[in-house]
Amino acid sequence: MSDIKIIWDPGGLRLDPQGNQKYLRATDGDTPYISMPVRMLGIDTPEVHYPGNRKPSHQDGNLAQLAAWIDEGKAPINDGLAEHLKPKLATGTAGTLQEQQGKSATDKFKELLEEKLTRPDGSKRRVYLHSADEAIDRYGRFLAYLAPSYSATELASIPYEDRCTFNLMMIDSGWAASLAIYPSLPKHRDLVRFQEAAKDAYENRRGAWADPMMLTGYEFRMCYNLYDVTKKLVAGNKVSSRERYGWVKRYCLDMTTREMFFPQDYYRVKPYNRIFVWSEDAVEAIANLNLVPSD
Repeated sequence: MSDIKIIWDPGGLRLDPQGNQKYLRATDGDTPYISMPVRMLGIDTPEVHYPGNRKPSHQDGNLAQLAAWIDEGKAPINDGLAEHLKPKLATGTAGTLQEQQGKSATDKFKELLEEKLTRPDGSKRRVYLHSADEAIDRYGRFLAYLAPSYSATELASIPYEDRCTFNLMMIDSGWAASLAIYPSLPKHRDLVRFQEAAKDAYENRRGAWADPMMLTGYEFRMCYNLYDVTKKLVAGNKVSSRERYGWVKRYCLDMTTREMFFPQDYYRVKPYNRIFVWSEDAVEAIANLNLVPSD
């Protein structure tokens, strides 16, 4: 029996009446394009470009400087999270590792697409997309689970456990961290599969998890923002309270205990058990998911 105590049953929607589109290209490990960009739900791959079109490797020095500022007590970060992040930033190659892992994640995603979208006769399948409760993000991307579009005959011969979305396959490979964000959660049965795959990849050190100094994509973006805020503080610039602590905005809940943690305490939850909640959704999530405060 699963340890997951979160029950969720989203309605979602399909992109069109057929729910499938022709795959065109991928920009990284979690953003393929069809006739519009798709952000794959529930996963986060290391960055190939961030911020903007800049390479993560260009942030090596900045992230090492951030580690020094954290050590000197100059960064607005709590002690527990500082202890979690500082060794990874202090290597001097945190950005380079992020970029290398981002390229590996992209290669793995393209490999999976080629394998799963190619029929035995060499022709190409289309892709099937299904959203959760939030369909479009602020960047105009369709938020979806992406899967091969099998025919009815093919589906009749494929067991449920083998009908994997590319989202799940990327988590299972270890090249994507799980990034479930309320309310865009999968149905309970699929959430169990995501958690089990993420836990197995993490514990067996597959993909990006093989390197203990890795930062998930969301941690890399978060640390870049923390560097930017700390740089202003060190320079003596006026920084509002909102900006000082706004570099990490999502609450985190443990799907196995229903405990809710403050944004800077997300590290206390195992990566494979995390569900994130934006601050504006926190009250609703507490009620709908029957959450309890952490200690």
